[in-house]
Amino acid sequence: MDFLPTLWFILIAVLWTGYLFLEGFDLGVGMLMKTFARDEKERRLLLNTVGPVWDGNEVWLITAGGATFAAFPFWYASLFSSLYIPLVFVLLALIFRAVAFEYRGKVHSDIWRRTWDWAIAVGSFVAAFGIGAMLALTTTGLPLNANGDRVGGPFAWFTWYAVLGGLALVGFCLLQAGAFLALKTDGAVRHRARRLVGRWLVPALLPMAAWAIAVALQNGKAFSWALIAAAVLAAAAAWLANRKDREGLSFLSLGAFLVLGSTAIFSATFPVVLPSTLNSAWNLTVTNASSSAYTLGLMTIVAAVGVPLVLAYQAWTYWIFRKRISITHLPDPHDFAPAVGPASGTAKGVAAAGGA
Repeated sequence: MDFLPTLWFILIAVLWTGYLFLEGFDLGVGMLMKTFARDEKERRLLLNTVGPVWDGNEVWLITAGGATFAAFPFWYASLFSSLYIPLVFVLLALIFRAVAFEYRGKVHSDIWRRTWDWAIAVGSFVAAFGIGAMLALTTTGLPLNANGDRVGGPFAWFTWYAVLGGLALVGFCLLQAGAFLALKTDGAVRHRARRLVGRWLVPALLPMAAWAIAVALQNGKAFSWALIAAAVLAAAAAWLANRKDREGLSFLSLGAFLVLGSTAIFSATFPVVLPSTLNSAWNLTVTNASSSAYTLGLMTIVAAVGVPLVLAYQAWTYWIFRKRISITHLPDPHDFAPAVGPASGTAKGVAAAGGA
């Protein structure tokens, strides 16, 4: 088997795993805006925990999609064209979520803030569910013909595997958000977040475990089963660390569960990148779905320079904003005059501060 297609399969798996690890907790924090936070100050606290990092985390999604397009164009074409409907909803969810982060604090109005809170919560849920469904389908299969085209109607993709993948990512995001809030905040929010992790760890991680087991049963590789067993141990370590109030270890253990589970899934499907549920002879593999050796070689050179830079600036960002925060650090919402007025140079009206 050619080296470069295999290398890029591994790199794309790493990019998707990195996205799920980093974006997972901030999607979860978004979902918790309407269910976990009890008042306006707590909602602002939740937003401030992810405010410096959420947009940087989305770089991993763009990079994963772009790398798939460049390295495996047939994989990209078959997967994305088959999933136009759910991916449009995912895109709209991410747009509304991003706009809500920026607009929420622009007007000092309860109705205004509630509207954008719902945009963040619903947008985070739809994005997590849709991306989880897409990744589940790329590992379990779609009804593809010999040309790589989807067979069936516009909802042929909607299978129980899609629902399982969606629930798997939603559950993991919510749990990882609880661990992140326990690590990042102080006071009542920290204690409630720790209780959330202890109470919901098993049910929240069950769908992802079921997804990994389903893929392993389809392919039957011993290495994948060993990784699933290690993932279970990582989940147990997260539960124990949470009980002992070791928030950092709990957060990292949940991350280890994700990495081990993701590795188990991708290693079980290799060398297939997108199975056909109609005929295994029509599967897309790292060989028949990849770009030319020249393209992959050039991409490898670019990645060798770009990936370390991305890792460096994200590590620096997390280091700079590593301190715990609490509601006592947040000022009360207030109005202020805009710094730049109309053409006359005078400031008219007020703008609201205190959203995020």
